[in-house]
Amino acid sequence: MAQTLDDLPLRTALAQAARDFHRRGWMAGTAGNLSARSAPDRFWITASGKPKGCLDESDFLEISIGDGEVVDRPAPDLKPSAETSIHQAIYQIAPDAGACLHVHTVDASLATAGVTGDELALPALEMVKGLGVWEQDPQVGLTLFDNWLDVPRIAAAIRERFSANVPRLPALMIRSHGVTVWGKSIQQAYDRLECLEFLMQYVARQAR
Repeated sequence: MAQTLDDLPLRTALAQAARDFHRRGWMAGTAGNLSARSAPDRFWITASGKPKGCLDESDFLEISIGDGEVVDRPAPDLKPSAETSIHQAIYQIAPDAGACLHVHTVDASLATAGVTGDELALPALEMVKGLGVWEQDPQVGLTLFDNWLDVPRIAAAIRERFSANVPRLPALMIRSHGVTVWGKSIQQAYDRLECLEFLMQYVARQAR
């Protein structure tokens, strides 16, 4: 029987996903970050500054969802990803989220370039089903957030907007930065990310 990411230990699955995304050019160098909920109140996340093409199980820290503090640091020199607060916010807002994946792609940045509103309308393509929308000619949009060097400011904006209006899609985009997708498991989040990036490629090519 074929093995999925959900059949692997959490950190093994995240490292495998990171290597895959690196090969695709979605996590160049040390860019991007991946996490998975390890308990109702904790999650593993990639350490800061680690090349995503060669991660292993020792390159993750365990973080408290409640206060964002480090619960488990496998090596003393490991530091949490700079975007840990964004993952923390998503796990707080989406209690059923079991994994959260963030990548940087050219197509996503091109697709949202020049969009002045707080949402990018997605094309009514079959791939939208992969994000949980099963409708004829679906009219859905990807929520956009401004990119700030002060990452906790982005996390605060996510909490504010999503606490008031639960997002229809399990995804968001930080302008000129990249998409973040979540799911009940690592495999579901991975599949959803592939579908969303397909849509980003479609939008980017239409704009040419």
